[in-house]
Amino acid sequence: MNKKSTLLGTTALVLGALIMSPTIIGAYQGDPNVQGPNCTPERHEAMEQAFDNNDYNSWKELMSGKGRVSQVITEENFARFSEAHKLAQEGKIEEAKQIRQELGLGLGSRNGSGDGQGNKGQGWNR
Repeated sequence: MNKKSTLLGTTALVLGALIMSPTIIGAYQGDPNVQGPNCTPERHEAMEQAFDNNDYNSWKELMSGKGRVSQVITEENFARFSEAHKLAQEGKIEEAKQIRQELGLGLGSRNGSGDGQGNKGQGWNR
């Protein structure tokens, strides 16, 4: 009986962790006031400069190919992405979300694209 209880308890913990992890990992998505897991003051400043200067190449280098956002955002649509960033910083979250959706950055909708990327790195999170 003790083995069975231990196995059930362990299973419950693992399932609980799996259920909660997308919420914890995605908590900073789309909210510029919440720092991403890779944020440092230096990276934050460099990222802000890239957005302010509409400098796609600097942003791309800072992203280092991480996350789906680096696959979706291109030199052609970076200005629009920068606009979403600015709107979010101004507290216009709904407008920023609308642009992000236009760009194909779903914001946690988990639309079943099946690319295995989830929503990691889909924002201007530093």
